[in-house]
Amino acid sequence: MVQRPPSAAVLVLHGGRETGTEPPPPGLLNLPGTRMRPFVRALGRAARTAGTGAGAASASASSAGPASATGAGNGVLVRQVRYGHRGWNGDRADPFHDAVAALDALREEAGDELPVVLLGHSMGARAALRAAGHPLVRGVVGLAPWCPPGDPVTQLADRDVVLVHSNRDRLTSPQASQSLTARARRAGARTCMITVRGGDHAMIRRAPAWHRVTTALVLGLLGSGSLPAPVGAALALPATAEATEGTLDLDLDLGAGAGPAGRPPTAVPPRR
Repeated sequence: MVQRPPSAAVLVLHGGRETGTEPPPPGLLNLPGTRMRPFVRALGRAARTAGTGAGAASASASSAGPASATGAGNGVLVRQVRYGHRGWNGDRADPFHDAVAALDALREEAGDELPVVLLGHSMGARAALRAAGHPLVRGVVGLAPWCPPGDPVTQLADRDVVLVHSNRDRLTSPQASQSLTARARRAGARTCMITVRGGDHAMIRRAPAWHRVTTALVLGLLGSGSLPAPVGAALALPATAEATEGTLDLDLDLGAGAGPAGRPPTAVPPRR
């Protein structure tokens, strides 16, 4: 049976280091990459439940191109980007170039109309934000993102950007994430920040809540699921809105991740 091309795709970018020119270790020894595997599995399960189907594979940004996805069918393709270097490495911005190479490979494989959401953690979120100007990208979901104040935001114009950050993160700054949402909104992006109270940078504390909200955001932005209504309202804020206006509390505003008694989030129709 000939598989039809995917209808949408997610590129997953894991974290790393500020500096490090050596390649990441292979397999499970690459702890930042391993940390994102539960998110890949959660996305796959949710997409199948929604009737879209999903395939998960690793995407190499080398000249050999991305690995083939398995079971993608005509649904949502999920790929993890493999970096050539462990670190950001200053002006080299190595993970950004890896992300762009993976996007270019996707465009060659699936065409110019494939909608893509970039899902990144920490350094990977920084790479995702920087690569969001690529023609395939519709949105970015950044988890505990590294958002230096001088990073550009003009490439985020006409993109949906949702940053999810723990209020107890000690490695990357939730205040910097909130500031970026305001700067990007003024540059023409649609932005929102979600605060995970009691979480941590590694997303181990409250892991199920991280997985649930991330899955809802990614599939909602792709139009393969329902986007929580408060997020949709934040994305619709005017460019002049203050950063605090677009900041939501995961438990109080979305009712997600509060445990078995948590109130399920209301939803808006899938975005197209």
